Amino acid sequence: MLKINDIHKSFGKNEILKGVDLSIDKGDVVVILGPSGSGKTTLLRCINFLERADSGNATFGDLQVNLHDASKKDIHAIRQKTAFVFQNYNLFNNKTAIENVTEGLIIGRKIPKADAIAIGKKALDKVGLSDKYDSYPSQLSGGQQQRVGIARAVALNPDIILFDEPTSALDPELVGEVLTVMKNIANEGTTMLVVTHEMSFAKDVASHVIFMDGGVVVEEGSSHDIFVSPKEERTKKFLKRVLPEDYTFYI
Repeated sequence: MLKINDIHKSFGKNEILKGVDLSIDKGDVVVILGPSGSGKTTLLRCINFLERADSGNATFGDLQVNLHDASKKDIHAIRQKTAFVFQNYNLFNNKTAIENVTEGLIIGRKIPKADAIAIGKKALDKVGLSDKYDSYPSQLSGGQQQRVGIARAVALNPDIILFDEPTSALDPELVGEVLTVMKNIANEGTTMLVVTHEMSFAKDVASHVIFMDGGVVVEEGSSHDIFVSPKEERTKKFLKRVLPEDYTFYI
């Protein structure tokens, strides 16, 4: 469904992505792991044109685009197929939960307001916020705000949802509610590309795991391949640092 070939991105003299390839099939839950600065977030942002890649190509169904030279029409077409869940929610503080969810439907998708509200309420119901339609972000916890962000993505009915470390800004006790929502969405067959440090989510939910470091893909495979029998020493070193001390690999 989505293929990325040889994507490069630098900021000044700092080369962040050094020729990354990525392939996602419909219904996949692909999780990208790696240390800070490995290029994970930049990769997601380039896919959705929040950053412009220096080079690389993307094939999205029957749509093929050059990630550096893509036209506004191509970018719009890609964004019609994707939705983005941000680290820091990116909600409009002066809009209620339902208004935040319906904004993209009404403005971006030109859906009539009444229809957008019906879609928005269904999306908020799905993330457990049926009692928060009229609440403003300041009246919501961080976990609830992020669930509004997920509802906003779900409401767009995209081909794929891109999650950029969706729990990284949350207090630890709020992480679980967001991960539960994400697991439920994944179980419905939603195609997801997730950058996260949540190892339990990656182990339990991912159909495919990618480990990045230094702007390249070091290793990739099934959840079992990466967490139980990683092949690369750099992958093992990373996992030993982030997994419980008594975690055992089987090589």
